[in-house]
Order: sequence, then C-alpha cells, then structure tokens
Amino acid sequence: MAHQPSPRMRKVNELVREVVAETVHELKDPRIGFLTITGAETSPDLRHAIVYYSVLGTDEEKAASATGLVKATPRIQAAVGAQTRLRYTPKIEFRVDPSIDQGIRISEILRELGDEESTEDEGHGDDVG
Repeated sequence: MAHQPSPRMRKVNELVREVVAETVHELKDPRIGFLTITGAETSPDLRHAIVYYSVLGTDEEKAASATGLVKATPRIQAAVGAQTRLRYTPKIEFRVDPSIDQGIRISEILRELGDEESTEDEGHGDDVG
C-alpha cells in the first residue's frame, strides 16, 4: 500500500474482499485448505484487484491452495462482477499476505528474547546474598 486509499476505494476494497471470501468459502475444491481472505487492493480504474490471503498448513498444502485459487479465479471474478455494481469487473490476482508470517516470526523472536531474559534473571539471582 503505497498511499492511503480514498473512503470510496476503501469501500470498494472491502466489498471485493467480502465477495471473494464468500465465494472461496463456497468452493468445493479439496485443494483449498483453511484459507482466509485478509484484504483487497483495487486499482483506481477498477480494472485490477490484488486479493491477499493467508492459509494454514504445510508448504505442500499452501501450494495446493494457491493452485486451487488460480483455477477458481474465473468463477471468483464472475461472482465479483455479479454481486457488485462496479463499472468493470476487476481482474483478480491472488497474493499471499506476508503480514501473517511476519507476525508469527515476530512472536517467535519475542518469545526467544523472553526466554533469554528468564535464564539471565535466574543466573543473576545466584549472585545476590
């Protein structure tokens, strides 16, 4: 997100996100695992939309979910076109939301730092007395 979207674009982005999330939830593709649509960024001309998602599972399950999304993209775009009153149906591109993995990594680092502080505090406790 290079710039702050206008209130109208935020509404469009949220509408696209909701329709995509609902449509993905209805898909019967076994490749698509536990997947969450986390956001959407629609271009100002409404012709393109990047839809961000996160998926839980192994690397193989994540890859299978990505393949399932690509395969279902025409159906998802059709649902967006049918359920929105946009001038154009945006061409959808799916991208993994990096913020989920970044958040997990930050939590791991903080936990490791907390563990190190605990062991250092225990070591200093022996010096007192």
